[in-house]
Amino acid sequence: MQSAAFSHSPTLSLPKPRRASNQTFNPRFDPIRASLPSKPHGLANVSVSANSPRRSWSLSSSNSLKLRPWSSVPAPESDRDAKSLEVRATSVPESAGESAESSGLSKTVELGALFGLWYLFNIYFNIYNKQVLKVYPYPVTVTAVQFAVGTVFVSLMWGLNLYKRPKLSGSQLAAIVPLAAVHTLGNLFTNMSLGKVAVSFTHTIKAMEPFFSVILSAMFLGETPTPWVVASLLPIVGGVALASVTEASFNWAGFWSAMASNLSNQSRNVLSKKVMVKKEESLDNITLFSIITIMSFFFLVPVAIFMDGVKFTPAFLQSAGLDVRQVYTRSLLAALCFHAYQQVSYMILQRVSPVTHSVGNCVKRVVVIVSSVLFFKTPVSPINTIGTAIALAGVFVYSQVKRLKPKKA
Repeated sequence: MQSAAFSHSPTLSLPKPRRASNQTFNPRFDPIRASLPSKPHGLANVSVSANSPRRSWSLSSSNSLKLRPWSSVPAPESDRDAKSLEVRATSVPESAGESAESSGLSKTVELGALFGLWYLFNIYFNIYNKQVLKVYPYPVTVTAVQFAVGTVFVSLMWGLNLYKRPKLSGSQLAAIVPLAAVHTLGNLFTNMSLGKVAVSFTHTIKAMEPFFSVILSAMFLGETPTPWVVASLLPIVGGVALASVTEASFNWAGFWSAMASNLSNQSRNVLSKKVMVKKEESLDNITLFSIITIMSFFFLVPVAIFMDGVKFTPAFLQSAGLDVRQVYTRSLLAALCFHAYQQVSYMILQRVSPVTHSVGNCVKRVVVIVSSVLFFKTPVSPINTIGTAIALAGVFVYSQVKRLKPKKA
């Protein structure tokens, strides 16, 4: 921008500038340049009167040079446009859009990594757990060991201040006890089923969780399902029935154990809505899961000793002809993956909606079924595959129609 950009009429008189005692006034001083900020943000005390065609400027600079207000004719349109563009450029940081994009991208990558870990931990849990249960048919002890490892993990997490240790009242603990009880039963029945039938068949039966959720919610919460929800349950039930009839490893103990696991897990969800919704607003999902894990450990250890006895010692395993190191290693890995996949599941639930989490859980079940069939080389007939696919498709449809709320009369 050139100096001397303004022309004055002959009748216009300008006050003579005062010469400061310790400053030398520059006769070529450009008021337009002086009005521009010396830093990227902020303007130099500009006051504009909208009712007058003339503008009054008060200028100050860092070198203590003070000028009396002066008047000029309105600037040309091109100069005013340029100044308005400069104001807009300095008031909005150029990096704001880029930082928002990078933040959204990082959150997407983080969420994708959590989903990947959720699936990976679940796959390895089912593989190691099945390997242990095939040679060590004591599901109560195996489940107690998994809760024991989870308890140690939670204790370290709180002791090292990796996660804030909660302060619980007596009423809060009393409200959590029934949740911990059904959580214990749900995982115990799952291990009992995995010990009796193929991993793929157990997870096919567990696809019926939405059926139990709808029934229990209607019975205890008074939630009437929509016709779309009821319709989505039909392929789930039909697909599981078709897969059960054609399952090579089918036996009633494994079937009913998986069904009991569905009932227990969905009872936990109903209790969470009925009991915890007002009493436990201060507890996040991860903290609640950690407390439930510890309670489940103390619930199950006496039951394991009573039912199985102390049958996890090296002497007992050697007498049974088992590789002690192999059993211990796989049991530890299964327990770590057991706690890790549930912890990650709750971390995802804090970031996405329940519907998105339900869809992710459906996809996870597909991944677990396929990976277990490939790893264990489970014989699967075409009709069995069709039944499993129908059941899982019904679960996906159920997760979608759940978001359709009934119209209020």
